[in-house]
Amino acid sequence: MMKNKILIGVLFAFISGFVTAEDIQYPELKGFKLITKYPVYQPENLWDFINGAAEAYLALGFEELHVAEYKKGRNVIKLEIYRHSNHTMAFGIYSSERSPSYNFTSLGAQGYIVDGSINFFKGNYYIKIRTYSGKPKVLQSAESLAYRVADLLQGETTMPSMVAEFPAEGKKINEETYINESVLGHRFLNASFKALYNVGPDNFSIFLMKMSSAPEALKTAEEYLATAGLEAGQSDEGKFVFADGYNGTIFLSWKGNLIVIITGLAKDQADLADKYTSQILK
Repeated sequence: MMKNKILIGVLFAFISGFVTAEDIQYPELKGFKLITKYPVYQPENLWDFINGAAEAYLALGFEELHVAEYKKGRNVIKLEIYRHSNHTMAFGIYSSERSPSYNFTSLGAQGYIVDGSINFFKGNYYIKIRTYSGKPKVLQSAESLAYRVADLLQGETTMPSMVAEFPAEGKKINEETYINESVLGHRFLNASFKALYNVGPDNFSIFLMKMSSAPEALKTAEEYLATAGLEAGQSDEGKFVFADGYNGTIFLSWKGNLIVIITGLAKDQADLADKYTSQILK
């Protein structure tokens, strides 16, 4: 009886295009043959598939990759489904490979189409679809595949909530990113969202970190200030400006479990820095 159940399950998987590992499904694409010859890539062998780029994925919580091809004659559409540890990590790797000049779509939480490539993220997943064919029908099929994959995958269809905490005035659209490790090159600064700003002649960056608690935020602030010979004092909030040998003038503020760092402004632009910091640390 058990053998029969297993056989039925295997047959169902074959018919529906279902891949058992992590419930990944490959939808059918009319006129194309589905090829699933690739292994499921794990952190230890991701290098075999994307070589030097693997390090960036691993730094952002990569867990596994499923790859399939859709083939019609000489036309091939490749599908890559990267699963990361959470929604923020998936956003992090997606945002690291996008450009504000791309043609953005409503796929998943956000996606874009450029030169035969369709990339988007949804929930814990970062999806990449590409074809080297320039034929309109193949490009249309690739886009159809993208929407079908988006429908099949589970997960959030919104940006990480912290992205909304950045003030809108002067913020460069679709240039927010997430840095999981060594923010500004410091090992004690981690898990930060970053947004770029242009206000008049000034270009600057805002880093926003949400720590697990107010004491953790204070500890992180103390570590950063110590690099400049400063002391934070035992307070749940504070504002400092100091020189970072690697990053120039730093405006560092914290309140509760939130930390804000602003770079790219001169020391005498404290009023501008304070304007943005105050909007975040209300």
